[in-house]
Amino acid sequence: MPPSLPPTPPAELRPVLIAADPTPPQPEAVPPVSAWSYSVEAYGFLPWLTSTTTVKGFTADTSLSPGQLLNLLQSVASIRGSVEHDRLGVIADLAYTQLGASKSTTSRRGLFTGRSSVTAINGVYDLALRYRFGQRESPLGRPGDWSVIPYAGLRLVQADLGVEAQLQGQGPFGLSLQRQGNLQRTWAQPLLGSQASLFLSPALRLFARGDVGGFGLAGSRDLSGNAQVGLGYAIGNNTDLNLSWRYQGLAFSNGAQRPNGFTSHQNGVEIGVKFFF
Repeated sequence: MPPSLPPTPPAELRPVLIAADPTPPQPEAVPPVSAWSYSVEAYGFLPWLTSTTTVKGFTADTSLSPGQLLNLLQSVASIRGSVEHDRLGVIADLAYTQLGASKSTTSRRGLFTGRSSVTAINGVYDLALRYRFGQRESPLGRPGDWSVIPYAGLRLVQADLGVEAQLQGQGPFGLSLQRQGNLQRTWAQPLLGSQASLFLSPALRLFARGDVGGFGLAGSRDLSGNAQVGLGYAIGNNTDLNLSWRYQGLAFSNGAQRPNGFTSHQNGVEIGVKFFF
């Protein structure tokens, strides 16, 4: 008898052959990192201020604490930002303050009592080209990540200062307030500077900045500068809170026989919120 074939198993027990997909799974595409980056920082600078203002040879000295400066502050605006493509970019820093009349003293005697007052409008506006060494600026990074960014450009300085002084022997009480005059000048300075940062932890970085402008090109004395050091802490994926100590100095004199000019020294706390895009 010929051999018989085994019985056919039921359909539900038959093996199912699944054709293999000849195309292996592809990894998800990673969007390319943009060559462009941006940052904007709104900041406030609250310093101790000492200044000397000279109008037509008359000199008034002013010294203000942060509390006194706040009482005299009439308007203020300050913002800085940057645009970068690859490693080359542009930075801008715009700061404007207007102070009401502050009590001052003068060393001139004779008819003068030694009392005076100064009103002040000051603006410092920077625009410069920059080049970055190290990692791109960011609120988050690996410990040890760093960047150094030198820059060069122009600084526009605006000064509108008014001086008044008390004279003896005039007026119903023997004193009168006489306007000595105004110093109004806006001029450009060449600017050189650098900024740097170093991450101490993924969210904490140390940063510093310094610059100098003027170099005596706009008068017998023409110089400005900044020095700043502080810490930045990430409060999000694209936001930093910055706290620093800053010094800012300005000095100008036209060198005339009856000179016009001023010096200003400010040092104090700066607080800023910086956004990265």
